[in-house]
Amino acid sequence: MNIAFASSSGMAVDQHFGWSKSFYLYRVDKETHELLRVIDSSHEPEGEKEKLDYKIGTIEDADIMYCTQIGPMASKMIQAAGVHPVRVAEGESIEDAIVKLQEMLNDAPAPWLLRIFHKAQARENA
Repeated sequence: MNIAFASSSGMAVDQHFGWSKSFYLYRVDKETHELLRVIDSSHEPEGEKEKLDYKIGTIEDADIMYCTQIGPMASKMIQAAGVHPVRVAEGESIEDAIVKLQEMLNDAPAPWLLRIFHKAQARENA
């Protein structure tokens, strides 16, 4: 699965989705993870809808996106684009978030997580 983290430093989730200037995109599976790239999302257009379309477009390779906050319109738009938003407390370590996600995958994954995991596996095996 590809996971985008709204982060200013790459160390912790510390950004609101709509205000984030960068996302750190990781590939995560049950045992391993790797940073794929840092996504610069600072060249946003004017207008709320255009800005949200742009932000969503920058993370189109993600299956899940972690942030500290996300507005209701952005949440609906990001889900319609096939990305599952997850809100976490500001300052949560990206490493800790990945470990928690892997523990959920290995123990008793929630239906939403299992669906995303299988979709990502099918995409990678295609």
